Amino acid sequence: MPSDRPIFVIGCPRSGTTMLQLMLHSHPRIAVPPETRFVVPAYFSRRMYGDMRLAENRRRLATWIATGKNTKFRELGLDADEFVRAAMLGPGSFGSVIGMAFQCYAERFGKPRWGDKRPSYYRHVEMLLRMFPDAQFVHLIRDGRDCVASLKEMPWYRPDAIYAAANWAESIDFAKRYARKLPKDTYYQLRYEDLTADPETELKRLCDFLGEEYDPAMCEPWHIAEIAVPKHKVWHSNTHGEVTTAHSGKWVTKLEPWEIALCEAVLGDRLVAHGYELSGAPKPDRRHVAAFKEAYHRRRLSRLRKYNRDRLTRLREPGPIAALLTEGQRRLAGLPRQRDRELIPR
Repeated sequence: MPSDRPIFVIGCPRSGTTMLQLMLHSHPRIAVPPETRFVVPAYFSRRMYGDMRLAENRRRLATWIATGKNTKFRELGLDADEFVRAAMLGPGSFGSVIGMAFQCYAERFGKPRWGDKRPSYYRHVEMLLRMFPDAQFVHLIRDGRDCVASLKEMPWYRPDAIYAAANWAESIDFAKRYARKLPKDTYYQLRYEDLTADPETELKRLCDFLGEEYDPAMCEPWHIAEIAVPKHKVWHSNTHGEVTTAHSGKWVTKLEPWEIALCEAVLGDRLVAHGYELSGAPKPDRRHVAAFKEAYHRRRLSRLRKYNRDRLTRLREPGPIAALLTEGQRRLAGLPRQRDRELIPR
């Protein structure tokens, strides 16, 4: 039976996750929208909306998703009223309302399976599994020096190269944790450099993991960039061209000597573990190393504070969290199989 499991693309920012999003969206059975930015905020605010077994509460949550100032729902190209109605008629769980937005998006393209892409999801895999217990995760890893160099050039990235290095280190540490902890049919890693060097081979392997047949259109993601990449995101201009290896190794000229020295000192073991060669840069300034450690520590403390707050929220959750939209989700909840299209009104 064809899979209907949700797919989440994760990784450090500027790892090529938008390119991978387009590759997956090019598959005839999979729809992956631009970043929506409502999943994480909605989850951490879930107590505000009450028990999702009540249709009125589903309406309130769906209305916020569809009309919230920062949710990016408009980039899905969906009718807000139709989505709210579908959420109200759908299953009574928090994850079902969230997942309904993506399911409606997939139906817009006539596809039976959906995914979602946001790099920072690498910090929220356990949260996503609470909402979508049958989800699959694809973690794209890129040379940390290239990620740092690329982040420095982004108009939306305010921190410096030191903080960018801490960001990449954190994503790699999570990758190590998930590779050890999650089932092999749930978590998958691939390298940006391998994907751009031999897209067909890497995408065939990825499709095997996802339980899908490979489709050659996946190797030509630029054909749908006009549809699936918002025009205002000019930093994704490379996705409108052919897949290329030209963007690998740019750190050599984009990073300053002190930044290369720092990256290879503090990220060296992680880089080597993922097949990246070091240049033999000299030792970095102690001040830069100390600043990296402080940035990494601050990120960890912030994450722990949010995790501890959420543990308290779990003790007082007003209703069921797990989605009931896919066959796997319904099976895990002990529910019978659903009829075709019973969740989306015509």
